[in-house]
Amino acid sequence: METNSVDFFNSHQYPRLINKPVIAGWQIINPENIGNLIRIADNLGAEQVFILGTDFQFRTASIKKTAGLSFANVKLNFTTPNEFFLQLNPEVRVVAIETVENSSNIFQTELPENIVFLVGNERNGLPDDLLDKCSMSVHIPMTGKCKSMNVSHALAVALFEWQRQMLF
Repeated sequence: METNSVDFFNSHQYPRLINKPVIAGWQIINPENIGNLIRIADNLGAEQVFILGTDFQFRTASIKKTAGLSFANVKLNFTTPNEFFLQLNPEVRVVAIETVENSSNIFQTELPENIVFLVGNERNGLPDDLLDKCSMSVHIPMTGKCKSMNVSHALAVALFEWQRQMLF
């Protein structure tokens, strides 16, 4: 059976999100992961992805290839963590997706409507100074043998759980 997801979703009437999530990633080093963050952000109507850090040396072609058509729909911003946190609307709550001691199970946590999802570096996660700036930390329960998840997969789980809470 051949399917066309554009036709499929255009034929279904789903409610629209009132608030748009913002996506941020700390020191994401793999350009394909950045492209995946952009693509998953576009799936939920997010308009901005921020990559936080200080030294950016990416080939935009690799990011564009993975992001596909979403590259034109989502604004990609490279900035320092300080600049990022200074420009945030005070009504927005930053939620870290991280496996830390005080994190809560995302499926048992009421997520805020005005939200920034912050994911960490592929190897080291989020540093303590950034976690301290977050309103909360959530983790995704993993019951299998593997206890780690790609940053774009973790973001996908979190975004769609947030969408479920906001709309359904």
